[in-house]
Amino acid sequence: MHLTILVGTMTGTAELVAEEIQTVLEADGHGADIKLMDGLDSAVFQPDGPYLIVTSTYGQGDVPDNTRALMDSLERSKPDLSKVRYGIFALGDRTYTETFCLGGKQFDAMLRDLGAQRVGEILMHDASAGTMPEEVALDWIPGWLSLCEESLA
Repeated sequence: MHLTILVGTMTGTAELVAEEIQTVLEADGHGADIKLMDGLDSAVFQPDGPYLIVTSTYGQGDVPDNTRALMDSLERSKPDLSKVRYGIFALGDRTYTETFCLGGKQFDAMLRDLGAQRVGEILMHDASAGTMPEEVALDWIPGWLSLCEESLA
């Protein structure tokens, strides 16, 4: 299986999580490409493999700045993503209760509105929990990958 990891980040934490996931996947014989969302548009989503969105939440519950072009493109072009499978690893801080992991939740809502099918539940990492997001990702990714393989079978 080949996975495309799309990264929305302001400080680099989401990119670090994506790199750790890529390392584990490649060690298990899977392909994985990381694409920072900077300048991407809706054409990035093709039905040829699953996508993993790794994104933080910024400011007042906003998506990171580097994701805005992609979000705007999805809103404008409204592509049919019914053949796209995806998962979300959202980074947030539960001390901001109203906006916790809202960046990931916004991506989920947008992709679902366009017909894409989420695999599994959104993983919402809480920065105030004292766990390292890359370690949580490494525990989570094998189960999520199994769900992906089942959904594509």
